[in-house]
Amino acid sequence: MCSGRILVPHPPTVLAVKPATLLDRLPKVEDFSYRLRGPQVTSRVGRWLGVAFAVAFLTGVWSHLQQDTPGWLSVPTRPVRLYQVTQGLHIIAGTVAVPLLLVKLWSVFPRFFQRPPRPGRALLVHLLERLSIGVLMAAAIFQLVTGLANSSQWYPWSFSFRSTHYAVAWVAITALIVHVAVKLPVIRAALGVPVEAAVPPDGVEEPREHEGETRSGGLTRRGLLRTTWVAAGLAALATAGASVPVLRNVSLFAVRSGEGPQGLPVNRSADAAGVVGIADDPDWRLEVTYQGESRTYDRDELMAMPQSTHVLPIACVEGWSATATWTGVRMADLVTAMGAPAASDVLVTSMQRFGAFGASLLPEDHTADPLTLLALQVNGMTLNLDHGYPCRIIAPNRPGVWQTKWVQRLEIDA
Repeated sequence: MCSGRILVPHPPTVLAVKPATLLDRLPKVEDFSYRLRGPQVTSRVGRWLGVAFAVAFLTGVWSHLQQDTPGWLSVPTRPVRLYQVTQGLHIIAGTVAVPLLLVKLWSVFPRFFQRPPRPGRALLVHLLERLSIGVLMAAAIFQLVTGLANSSQWYPWSFSFRSTHYAVAWVAITALIVHVAVKLPVIRAALGVPVEAAVPPDGVEEPREHEGETRSGGLTRRGLLRTTWVAAGLAALATAGASVPVLRNVSLFAVRSGEGPQGLPVNRSADAAGVVGIADDPDWRLEVTYQGESRTYDRDELMAMPQSTHVLPIACVEGWSATATWTGVRMADLVTAMGAPAASDVLVTSMQRFGAFGASLLPEDHTADPLTLLALQVNGMTLNLDHGYPCRIIAPNRPGVWQTKWVQRLEIDA
């Protein structure tokens, strides 16, 4: 002041702050608690999820082959309950996969926020893992949702369920194989250490527990796994009743109760098929053709032929099945009466006017089998109209959609 100089204060130093990017705003792996998570949990749940997926895939492929049988495959007629067992397992395995998939996704959720490594081999493996898990999860969720909807016969889509479900199954199983191959070292290491181990065996230091969290209090990883197994078991129990009659009273998710006309459930009623007034017409005749020759039978003439009675299941793609006592004329007798070999393919045509599967091809092995009937009665009673009156096909180890009801015509192709 005395010197006559005016002191001008320097402006405050402003530190440049880098704007937060979207990546910075996302959570980091270390932001999550691993008290109940970790490769130990993921690998153990994933092992059983893989088993459920494998069972669902193999039984689903078998079901597809039985419905769309290629020329090189001859579907056996024995054991008679094969389709009943495989399709029941298919639905049960798919339902069990739901809680297992949810727990597995929860256990690996923090890993979705792991930052990718620098370019190199590690980045390639990282991208392959992310791609395989993305495809696998999308395909698995699609399969489970559409499969459960099909079990309830609810189709809120325009695509063909059967062909699409089959195609996506191959996508899912391929992605599963790739994912397991990429993560195999981690899986093997995780299964080799106790589930409560503090450090994941993939070499990544486990994030510190949040304040107040302890391993000694609350649910443990082992307890989480036990809870998961119980949930999976309850899912199986709640579904199995569709195929196992003794469990129907406790199977809340079973799509069929086993009740219906004459003790059998009905998928497509006579009214839905548009055969009311046609199938029960007194002038109805069954037409059997072979090499240009034709013969007709009314129901009384069919009843006058030698009758056979067999206990056979009827099993549908939705997973439900039921067993009944069927009485009728052997298909082999109808075929040989026309001068054709018993082992002949037979095209069966229904009177139904609405819905799919209005005709089916009965392969020669099924035609010749003495258990294959043109059924006229079920459980000692004349077929109910909803069960195919005046006659229907019943054959061993055959999907329910091919057990054609309201039969109008048999075309023999020897």
